Amino acid sequence: MNTIFRKFALSVAGLLTAGGVVAAPAVAQAAGPGAADGGAREVAVQYEAQPNFYYCGPAATRIALTAQGKAPSQDEVAEKLGTTEAGTDSAEETTRVLNEVTGGDEYETVSIGAAAAKPEHVAKLKADVREAVDDDRAVVANIMGTASDVDGVAHSYEGGHYLTVTGYRDGGDTVKIADPYFEGQEYWMGLDVLADWTAKRGYSA
Repeated sequence: MNTIFRKFALSVAGLLTAGGVVAAPAVAQAAGPGAADGGAREVAVQYEAQPNFYYCGPAATRIALTAQGKAPSQDEVAEKLGTTEAGTDSAEETTRVLNEVTGGDEYETVSIGAAAAKPEHVAKLKADVREAVDDDRAVVANIMGTASDVDGVAHSYEGGHYLTVTGYRDGGDTVKIADPYFEGQEYWMGLDVLADWTAKRGYSA
């Protein structure tokens, strides 16, 4: 990806139906568990960027699967999800595939169904992220709109996007995002901001 394209990648994201951009796959290892008191923790995942504009669902789901030692190809995950150039239908699909590949039933779909998250939604997401990460699982979120990370960088996906939550700190008030949109995109975000970002869609936890 050239320098100019990388500078404007986020602004272009809002024009794409499924979110994402053509990018060379990359692999990165997340940090292991954090503070023993439960105030911070991360799961080890294998990061890999999506190879095209509509594979955010398969990429985010694959990142989550690697936390449990599963590493199918994005094409294999896309086939299971029913992903097309229109994207991946919903968090119901990511939940189904996460359980299918891991051979369990730990994942459930949570839908907020509102323009913005209410306090009870934020509390639910916090509990779900902590429970999943403490169990060495990652969360797959189906988001829509624009949100800023803790560094003030805006991430815009007006057409929708999938990403993976791989850790938390501050007792769960801040979460780590592995965003497959382009190579190496990982950042921290306030949990309440993530809750609003998922409000119109949902997540698998």
